Amino acid sequence: MIFKRVGDGRPYPDHGLTPREWAEVPPRAVRLDELVTTKDTLQLAALLDEDSTFFGDLFAHVVQWHDELYLEDGLHRALRAALQQRTVLHARVHVMED
Repeated sequence: MIFKRVGDGRPYPDHGLTPREWAEVPPRAVRLDELVTTKDTLQLAALLDEDSTFFGDLFAHVVQWHDELYLEDGLHRALRAALQQRTVLHARVHVMED
């Protein structure tokens, strides 16, 4: 199993972070098998595109809410890591309080 669970949507409230605010969150290693996805589909072109991060963040975005880690952005990065037989992904983790 690659992910802890495949979800469909964000169960947590809107955090309102802008791309600039995300960039201020330091990246850290996150185990793929601890992540719950917020998307259940993937654009294959994003997975195969070597320049997929050219206009975006180099790191995936993860939201920690109620002791769960939700992969909000970067599903293609996570799958690429799994295909390369890596068990961790470097991501920016935003911790949300209730």
